[in-house]
Order: sequence, then C-alpha cells, then structure tokens
Amino acid sequence: MDVVVRSIPIGSRKIGPGHPCFVIAEAGVNHNGNLGMALDLVRAAAAASVDAVKFQLFRAEEQISGAASTAEYQESHTGSTSMLEMADSYELPWEAHREIVACCQELGIHYTASCFDARAVDFYLELGGAAIKVGSGEITNLPLLEHMARTGVPILLSTGMSTLEEVDEAVSCVRRNGCTDYALFHCVSNYPTAPEHVNLDVIETLRRAYGVPVGFSDHTESRSVAAGAVALGASLVEKHFTLDRALPGPDHAMSLDPQELSDFVRDLRQVEVARGDGVKRLQPGEAEVQRVARRSIVSARAIERGKVVSEGDLCLKRPATGVEPSLVSRVVGRKAKVDISADVPIQWDMFE
Repeated sequence: MDVVVRSIPIGSRKIGPGHPCFVIAEAGVNHNGNLGMALDLVRAAAAASVDAVKFQLFRAEEQISGAASTAEYQESHTGSTSMLEMADSYELPWEAHREIVACCQELGIHYTASCFDARAVDFYLELGGAAIKVGSGEITNLPLLEHMARTGVPILLSTGMSTLEEVDEAVSCVRRNGCTDYALFHCVSNYPTAPEHVNLDVIETLRRAYGVPVGFSDHTESRSVAAGAVALGASLVEKHFTLDRALPGPDHAMSLDPQELSDFVRDLRQVEVARGDGVKRLQPGEAEVQRVARRSIVSARAIERGKVVSEGDLCLKRPATGVEPSLVSRVVGRKAKVDISADVPIQWDMFE
C-alpha cells in the first residue's frame, strides 16, 4: 500500500516527494575553531550549489565528561584520546556564527546547525535557523527533543546507531510536544561507512513507518552511494566537506574537498532529473528510433491482385512503416486488391 508522505518547510523551500532534494554540506567542525576557515567553507559550499551548509553549536565542557575517550577514527586523525580535549580545540565561539549567518545570507544558501543542548537551540533560533538538526547521538536525549519540539521549528532527526524502537520513541516525543514538521535521516554512524553496511533500503522503511520525508546522512567515502539514495527517493542528503582533506582534525580525511563537493551535487541533480515522474511514455527522440528499430509486416514474396493472403506470403522486417506485427492475424485471409511486390511493407489499403 502506498504511503502518503507530507512535505515540510525549510525556510521558503518545501521538502518531500515532488520537490528537489535538499542538499546539505556538512562543515561540522572542519573549520578547526577558526572563523576565517568557517567563512571559506560557506563560500565553497555556495560555489558547489548546495542548498544549505551545516555547522555545530555546542559547548564542550558542558556536554562532555572528562572521562570520555575519543573514537578510534577520531584518535587516529587528531592524536587525542580525550573527547573533551578534542572537542574543546575545535569549538567555534557562538558569536562567530552571526558572521557565518550573514555570509550565508549574502551567498544565498541556508545556514543550519546541529544543536547539542537547549541553550544552543535557543541561540540557533535567535540566529534565524529554519530547521534544527538533531545528531544521531542525541536521539535518546528526550529532554532535548522535547525542548526542540516546543519551538515550532522543523526538526531534522538523524537515526544513526539506533533501533526502530528508539526511533519510535524519539518520533513520539517530538509529536507529543507539538512538532508535526519533521524529517528523518537514515544514517550509519561509522566513519567511514563501508558500502555493504549502508543499508539504503532503510530509507523506504522509515518513509513507510512515519509518512515523513526521509534523508540520507552519508558517511561513506563514495559519491555514488548518495546518488543511490536519491534514486530511492531520499528527500535530503547530507555530506561532510572540507577545504583540504590533509588538514588536521577528526573529519577532514573522510570529507569531500570543494571540487568533489561540486561534482557530488552535480551527480545528485543528474540522478534526481533521471528519476522522472514514473509515467511510462515515449521520450523525446524515441519515436524516430522506434520507426527504425521495430518491425512491420512485409510481403515475403509477390502477391497478385485477388489472392487471399496466407501466412507464407508474409514476414516481419524492419522498419516499422507498415502494419505492426501484432496484427498479422488480421492480415492473413484478406484478399489483395492490388499487385504487391516482394519485400514491401504491408499497408491496409492494399486489401479489400
């Protein structure tokens, strides 16, 4: 049974079936705590024709215990074993985001951010944020989800590391607290994600379960996997990018560089256009190919006027300029009213 998926707004944009895929360039902490780099990331994202660029609003010491250790991929790219130490070194002052927002507005792309506590949510709304992104790690943080839902701003909820039961609980929480405009992101929180672990069919599972737009947060090293997500109907796509993959930091190595980001967006748009509308019809140029590639009924030998046509008098050959092959039984048994030469496409006016 088909599921009706309702669209949601992000600013002036509509997100959902029948609308263009909303492409988010994930800057994350790839600014390395430097405002100049953050602004350069916005410029690179705009040059790549994305719809939005996404940062993170957090205060490391308020969210991360000193006992928390980094993940293996984070340690390998930063040399730090302390998550608090690592996050603190990549934290961007909140006031710097005002300049980022201004840059986004100047360049015509949406500013978005993952918000990691209630204060971050409130500051984000002060900046004019059009949709709140919930990182996968916060899907069980119901107090935060409650606060987000009560703002009335659309929520974009990532579902990495979660079971469907946990997604159910999170969705129930945001609905219960008044949020009806939300989208889900299928996500695998492994950096990088191997293609065989992506499980893109979860996009359809989530869409059918909740009847909302579903996106794909891509942590693979490939460009083609996200294109596959769009082919399956993903309404949003998110991908990390960086100014230079050789920069120090937890996410640079698995991110796209500016040229790759531009190519990534181009690929997504090509697949999006290629999906079409699902209506089976001849496409431009096919009629001419149809004429030369299909067959028609042709005289296998000369047929004299007055002869009753038999199957042996006929054959099927290209081009399709005569009676079509499916009607051969209606030609057999008719009387020729003219002499018909051999190897001639059969026309209805040749018979009585």
